[in-house]
Amino acid sequence: MFEAFQNIFKIPELKKRVLFSLGMLAVYRVGCHIPTPGIDRIALAHFFKQSQGTLLGMFDMFSGGALERLTVFALGIMPYISSSIIFQLLTVVVPAIEKLSKEGDAGRKKIIQYTRYGTVVLSVVQGLGIAVGLESMRGPAGELVVPAPGWGFRIMTVITLTAGTAFIMWLGEQMSEKGIGNGISLIIFAGIVVRMPSAIGNTIKLLNAGQISLFVIIFIIAVMFAVVAAIVFVERGQRRLSIHYAKRVVGLKTFNAQTSHLPLKINMAGVIPPIFASSIIMFPATIANFINVPWVQNAAKSLSPGNLIYNIFFVAFIVFFCYFYTAVTFNPIDVAENIKRQGGYIPGIRPGKETSDFIDTVLTRLTFAGAIYISLVCVLPSILIGKFNLPFYFGGTALLIAVGVGMDTVSQIESHLITRNYEGFLKGVRIKGRR
Repeated sequence: MFEAFQNIFKIPELKKRVLFSLGMLAVYRVGCHIPTPGIDRIALAHFFKQSQGTLLGMFDMFSGGALERLTVFALGIMPYISSSIIFQLLTVVVPAIEKLSKEGDAGRKKIIQYTRYGTVVLSVVQGLGIAVGLESMRGPAGELVVPAPGWGFRIMTVITLTAGTAFIMWLGEQMSEKGIGNGISLIIFAGIVVRMPSAIGNTIKLLNAGQISLFVIIFIIAVMFAVVAAIVFVERGQRRLSIHYAKRVVGLKTFNAQTSHLPLKINMAGVIPPIFASSIIMFPATIANFINVPWVQNAAKSLSPGNLIYNIFFVAFIVFFCYFYTAVTFNPIDVAENIKRQGGYIPGIRPGKETSDFIDTVLTRLTFAGAIYISLVCVLPSILIGKFNLPFYFGGTALLIAVGVGMDTVSQIESHLITRNYEGFLKGVRIKGRR
């Protein structure tokens, strides 16, 4: 493994991509510590101490602590993800956008441009909601979180937070284009991983204070290792459909009969469903947390992790996005046509429509199993937080994203190494990412 890491720096292109991604992540982390003007930090910190284990704690986990400090990156990348969800749904509903999606790179660039505009609009709405909510918040001694409230503060906050989200969006796109891995996923990954030291420190403090027993700590660690093992096992799981190709004569060349496989992953959607589901729930609930109105506060509390309503919505959105994203990225009809065009067939299945129906049936069953697996993994942190009163929000959802993104990134690095005749990270083992 250490030799593989050394080989990364022997390939100029791969070295450049890895260093570029690390540099962009460093810029992102610096931005997470630049404060938004006009805020009383002490009063705000007191408010967030009361929000551990709530939806705000979960949102703060995705933003890498930027929301707790209300920095320029406080909104994180969630407005961009919400905008992406909206336009992917519109692709299915609106014929004009569906036509754009089928126009190749030109149409794809146009949809990306619309997604950027949508990100700015959502950031403005969410930033304004947070700004208005902050004006009504008070610290432990009754001091205002915003010493000088008014439209001047609101406009400054909206501009700052919106510019921060737009910059993060640009960072993610640059990492995807010039770096290694998916930039947006790596930003979320960085926000989750950076919270681990503080989570470990808080747990040790509670252990020393006697609020959590050593047995509970050992149990939590064992569960986390078991969840990681389950994620790695399922993410690498595949259902391979055997494809047979008859003997063909093309020009002067004769191709003998061949057999290959069509791999269908158990979790075709990867880490997208929990990210999308979290974004859908957090967008309205985050604004509600900052609005000091009784019925709004009650609605926000009902959507806090651990509550039955939250779990129902979370699981429902995960199942929906598992099927939706799989349908968007994998078309059984196109796959069946490509197999038929190349002279292939699935044993016992007629080429054409019957093949596409068979693939669709298998994929539907696999997606159902994948949706159940993701739901179980992602609901786990809510149970742990509720049962053991943990001082942080880090569990199944974070582990799924961290492990999934990590496997995908390592897989891409390994592909570069093997392409240039270098050994991968583990000799004789091919690391499979989500793609």
